[in-house]
Amino acid sequence: MARSAQPVTGRSGLIAAALIVAVVMLSFVGIGLRAGPGSGLGPADWAAIRFTLFQAALSALFSVVLAIPLARALARRELPGKGLLITLLGAPFILPVIVAVLGLLAIFGRNGLLNQALALFGLPEVSIYGLHGVVLAHVFFNLPLATRLLLQGWQSIPGEHFRLAAQLDLPPRMIFHTLEWPMIRRILPGAAALIFVICLTSFAVALTLGGGPRATTIELAIYQAFRFEFDLSRAAFLSVLQLVLAGAAAVLALRVIPDIPMTAGMDRKVTRFDARGGLQRALDIAAILAGGLFLLGPLTAVTLSGIAGLVYVPATAWQAAFTSLWVAGLSIVVMLALALPLAGWIAIRDKGSAEAVGLIGLSASPLMLGVGWFILLNPVADPVALSLPVTAVVNALMALPFALRIIVPGVRDALTGYGRLCVTLGLTGLQAWRWLILPRARTQIGFAAGLTGALSVGDLGVIALFSDPDRTTLPLQMYRLMSAYRTEAAAGAALLLLAMALGIFWICDRGGRWHADT
Repeated sequence: MARSAQPVTGRSGLIAAALIVAVVMLSFVGIGLRAGPGSGLGPADWAAIRFTLFQAALSALFSVVLAIPLARALARRELPGKGLLITLLGAPFILPVIVAVLGLLAIFGRNGLLNQALALFGLPEVSIYGLHGVVLAHVFFNLPLATRLLLQGWQSIPGEHFRLAAQLDLPPRMIFHTLEWPMIRRILPGAAALIFVICLTSFAVALTLGGGPRATTIELAIYQAFRFEFDLSRAAFLSVLQLVLAGAAAVLALRVIPDIPMTAGMDRKVTRFDARGGLQRALDIAAILAGGLFLLGPLTAVTLSGIAGLVYVPATAWQAAFTSLWVAGLSIVVMLALALPLAGWIAIRDKGSAEAVGLIGLSASPLMLGVGWFILLNPVADPVALSLPVTAVVNALMALPFALRIIVPGVRDALTGYGRLCVTLGLTGLQAWRWLILPRARTQIGFAAGLTGALSVGDLGVIALFSDPDRTTLPLQMYRLMSAYRTEAAAGAALLLLAMALGIFWICDRGGRWHADT
């Protein structure tokens, strides 16, 4: 594609890539100024490393294992509400972490529904804090991701294969081993590696459910060293360690994540003749019901408790809500300013790919970038005064890999179909963007903007380092309410935050699709 004339060049994309690298590298410089050779790892640091790796491995394992029966059931069954459930599988991805944690506490917490049910039968209560709580929260967020990846794999198996299996009268067990297991074996390692990387850099879950020194991740250790001890040297050293671990895992994830090939078929509707038996039907329905309850239960609990708690929301939370909206809007602007030229540059390359830029979002955690920039800004400016712009920029960088994955295909399709026509008509540069690329890719752009805004408005990361009582976002204010045991006010703030995240996503996504067919 790059050999033919194109209406856009890669110059602006190279500038955007250079800016991204500069932001990250300057953060590394700041970290390097404090992470001196004399710094070392103490027993608490080694414990944090072990816990980080162990909880990420367990979270990835449980997420992919539990996703197999759920994805298989969704692939085999045509049930009322199936499409809605598949759509809701994407909800945890844009759900603010602190909101999901509050929902999980409503179900599995000390006064949650589970412990209330156990008390009726005289059984001891369970605690959500510690390793099992962190793993539970990570499974809640990543089970839908693993299910969607596996579901795409099931949909890639041609229906003719299942028709042939039915003609040969193969039992369900044999069909699983001959058709489904090879697909699962190809997709599962990549899905597990991706979830492992995500769980390595999880901060808000460990902050709220960690439960003490034995359940401290590297990210949480960075926060504690920075916020409570103000030991910049130790925070910088831990940031380097976090980068090495997450970066190595990200490279591994990109190497093992496979493309899902669409094997040649006749595009017929996939009819699963092997799933008509009573036992198979019962197992599939049980898997769908269990998965639906696990994913929708916390959301329902947050909604119900939030409605009753809205009257207890303090004025500071409403002010923080406006601050969160401002940060989310700035994040969207920064993301688009970087993603659009990058997408144009990637689309005109013969082997254009977003993997290299995506590594930044996978390996450079928000806390690591925040620590580096705090060290750089502290001698020349007040980092607290710049907390909101820094938070917005970091949130945009974290959302950039996902935005590129969404936007690049639309830009590439527009240039492939109409690029030569634009060159013939003399529409190049900004004119090509105005009359060709933006109109043709605005659906993807709106979706990416909504995703960025939803992720940013619910982020509890960099702002936890820079914040002060007068300038804070709603997620941090909600965490403070939870820490002060103001449960009703926290529930009301959670509902407000959930509405903001879903509202931003819906407005941007709907705006991108408005009259898209005209």
